[in-house]
Amino acid sequence: MAKTWIFPDIHGCRKTLESLFKQIRPSKEDHLIFLGDYIDRGPDSKGTIDFVMNLQDEKYQVTPLIGNHEQYFVEAYYEARNRKKGWFSKKPPKFKAWMEHGGKEALESFGVKDLRKIPPEYIDWIEKCQYYLELDEYVVVHAGLNFHIDDPFQDKHSMLWIKEFDIFPEKIGNRKIIHGHTPVSHEFIAEVVESDRYDFIDLDNGIYMPDRQGYGNLMAFEVNSKQLIVQPNLEEE
Repeated sequence: MAKTWIFPDIHGCRKTLESLFKQIRPSKEDHLIFLGDYIDRGPDSKGTIDFVMNLQDEKYQVTPLIGNHEQYFVEAYYEARNRKKGWFSKKPPKFKAWMEHGGKEALESFGVKDLRKIPPEYIDWIEKCQYYLELDEYVVVHAGLNFHIDDPFQDKHSMLWIKEFDIFPEKIGNRKIIHGHTPVSHEFIAEVVESDRYDFIDLDNGIYMPDRQGYGNLMAFEVNSKQLIVQPNLEEE
């Protein structure tokens, strides 16, 4: 039986992602869903996107979702492209915001200082990422949904940015939400996965925080068996 694996925020931790894949050894019949935030903070944003792109090239069943860090990246990219000549010494606002949230490491991974030199295929790939995915028992999204409107699927901003939200399952077909974006402890993730008391599963364990107790792991969640695979951060080895 084909499996459905969900991977939360990777944040440029390509080595850790590769090691996680060696643990689970997915088949090409499995469905691989990524929750976004492939980039920033970790050392290899480019390599992380390359890894997912290669899975697609090799005909794995991949659904990549977009995260808020990809939105930062794309907005800063177009801001840089649209700048007038003579403005290069200034720091445009979107670029500055991206730098403050891990963009510096991402830019270094591409080996460029000028955002306009990022190969356009990476921007094209990000722009094709979905905002959410509906499964039989779950709605999968990067950050969450805004249930204070009639149709939570209309608010794309919340899908990338929302931190705290009340869930009204009847608005999404009585399904649970699986999301990332907001780091929570390994202990809490395990509790939520094993319990029926929650209307959500947050899989983000803060891969970029290996020095914080209970954090710093990359997770893989298989939705049919509710199996949770844990890979500690390997980037500093």
